[in-house]
Amino acid sequence: MSVMNQLPIFSRREALKAAACGFGGVALQGLTGSTARAATKTLAVHVPHHAAKAKRVIFLFMAGGPSQADLFDPKPFITKHHGQTIAAPVDDHQLRVGVEKFLAMGPVAPVRPRGESGMMISDLMPNIASVADDLCLLRGMYTDNKAHAPATLQLHTGTLAESLPSMGSWISYGLGTENDNLPSFITIHPPEDVRNYGSSFLRARHQGTPLNVPASEKASAIKYLQDPDTSAIDQRRRLDFVQHMNRKLLDRVETDAQMEGIIESFELAFRMQAETPRLVDLSGESQETLRLYGIDGKQADRNGRACLLARRMSEAGVRFVQVTMGGWDHHGNIRGALRGSCAGVDKPIGGLIKDLKRRGLLDETLVLWSGEFGRSPWSQDLSGTSPISTHGREHQQESFCTWMAGGGVKPGLTYGNTDDFGYRPIDGKVHLHDLHATMLHLLGLDHERLTPRHAGRDFRLTDIYGDVVREILA
Repeated sequence: MSVMNQLPIFSRREALKAAACGFGGVALQGLTGSTARAATKTLAVHVPHHAAKAKRVIFLFMAGGPSQADLFDPKPFITKHHGQTIAAPVDDHQLRVGVEKFLAMGPVAPVRPRGESGMMISDLMPNIASVADDLCLLRGMYTDNKAHAPATLQLHTGTLAESLPSMGSWISYGLGTENDNLPSFITIHPPEDVRNYGSSFLRARHQGTPLNVPASEKASAIKYLQDPDTSAIDQRRRLDFVQHMNRKLLDRVETDAQMEGIIESFELAFRMQAETPRLVDLSGESQETLRLYGIDGKQADRNGRACLLARRMSEAGVRFVQVTMGGWDHHGNIRGALRGSCAGVDKPIGGLIKDLKRRGLLDETLVLWSGEFGRSPWSQDLSGTSPISTHGREHQQESFCTWMAGGGVKPGLTYGNTDDFGYRPIDGKVHLHDLHATMLHLLGLDHERLTPRHAGRDFRLTDIYGDVVREILA
């Protein structure tokens, strides 16, 4: 049984009508009247399956595939044989471009024990290292494809090729939003493929709302949100007319998911005009907070603003906020390029963890950090003749690292391990389906029960797979 169907106080169409009608003639600042709020809440807020540890998720997506060997999982065997040919830990039945020499490649910078937990973290990420005792590091992650597009799609939706609901959409569907004036799912600097934040067969209200850090103070973080040429009262009258026509059409056809989505999205967009500008305006933050996130006009500024926006949106009641930070696809010159990638995210992410913790939000906010896969422990030489100092690393789906913080996971825990090559997990294996099941569990959702029916069959984020990784639960 779907969570949505457990809570009908109004019928679905009655609630839609109440939500759309309840705003007529109301000024912009007074949009959330009791009738409209009650109807919206009936649709939006659902009781979880069990007691939740987390109320919301901030997903930090490192697009491109960060190198676990350089950041969290160094291997003494690889370091000892740096620049030397090692025995291949895999068979030769797959095409290998630039990595067929199996030249061992040690970390580009020292990776040391951090904090009381002794978690291994690179010198390239000193701010993340400073919160090591708040992290839960998974070193036995694996996935099913080493190409960017399908691996990214699987991380976000649980599938390699289909267009199915994304993580944020599932969570929105299962729990709803804590703020009627904001979407339940926001994606900051979203991935190019809209399927990664789409709602597929779930209602349109559950898809991710794209948000970008404004390039200037006058630019809008969310496209087309404001209409500076029309007053709020005129906008309301115009919307009332459009919604009246939409409701007449809906009455005639009885059910139309697309039309229902249009009615809901129009109302939400109008309500967002009152609250969103305040949330995306960082001018009220203290200089100390801006420095904490690395907001100083330099290398980390853009990601720092994105992480601070993520905190503000989460604090305001958005269930799922994703921040995409690209630049991790290091096929060449990883010794130089990785430093820049780390410098762009280290202070923003470290600052986010510290800020959530000091504001009392970390315990109820699950922070998830991951790329779509990892990178090989041996080097990649695209030219075939360059020195190892200029080499990069190839994609590796067989193992990679992910970490979580807050939201009911054990702090300071390193879970899982890989073989001497850093190639395959030898204990603590966690597939992406297991990660998804665990994330939903922490939010109070049973992944085997969150199963809406579509096209004649039941669907869920984990398909027919997935086990909760109970060893990492606090």
